[in-house]
Amino acid sequence: VLVCRAEQDPKALEFCEGGDLNQYVLSRRPDPATNKSFMLQLTSAIAFLHKNHIVHRDLKPDNILITEKSGTPVLKVADFGLSKYWLSSACGSDFYMAPEVWEGHYTAKADIFALGIIIWAMIERITFIDAETKKELLGTYIKQGTEIVPVGEALLENPKMELHIPQKRRTSMSEGIKQLLKDMLAANPQDRPDAFELETRMDQVTCAA
Repeated sequence: VLVCRAEQDPKALEFCEGGDLNQYVLSRRPDPATNKSFMLQLTSAIAFLHKNHIVHRDLKPDNILITEKSGTPVLKVADFGLSKYWLSSACGSDFYMAPEVWEGHYTAKADIFALGIIIWAMIERITFIDAETKKELLGTYIKQGTEIVPVGEALLENPKMELHIPQKRRTSMSEGIKQLLKDMLAANPQDRPDAFELETRMDQVTCAA
C-alpha cells in the first residue's frame, strides 16, 4: 500500500507491482491468452463504469496498472482525475482520443474508441515515442508522410478512411477481433458498440487467427 499526501488529504493506494500496461506488455513476449484476458478485464471495467454513469475520459496504457494474484496478472483501471458523470467537455490524451473529442464533444462512446486503440496496439505491439517523456508507449496511429497522426484526428479529417487492421503483415488476428476493432474505432460514435454489447462480443472472439 502506498500513502500519498496531497496537502492535508492523505490517500492510501494499492501498490501494483506489475507496473502499467506499457511496461508489462513491452517487457514480455506476445501471448494471445494474456491479450484475451486483458481484453476481457478492460471491457468489464469499462462496462462497470458506464453502468454507474461514469466515463473515464483519459483511458490509456499509462492509466492501466497491473498487479498479480496467484501468479495471474490483474488489471486495475486508474487515474480518475478526469472522470466525470455523463458530460460533454473534451479531455484525454491525443493518441487515444476519438474524432468527436477533437471537436470538443465527449460521451461514453469515446471510452470505447480509446479502448479500441489500446487493444489494437497491445495485440500488434504498435508503439510510438512520447514527445515529452521520450518513453515508448503502446498506441496506434496513421502515417502521413514522415509524420504520425492519432487515429481519431485522421478520422475527423476523413471519416470514410478505411483502417488497415492488422497494421503489420505478420500479425495473426482473427476475423472476429478485426471486425470488433473496426466497430470500436468507427468515426461516428453512434456506430460503435456500447460497453455492454462490447462485453458480450469480446467474450466470443479470439485474438489469433
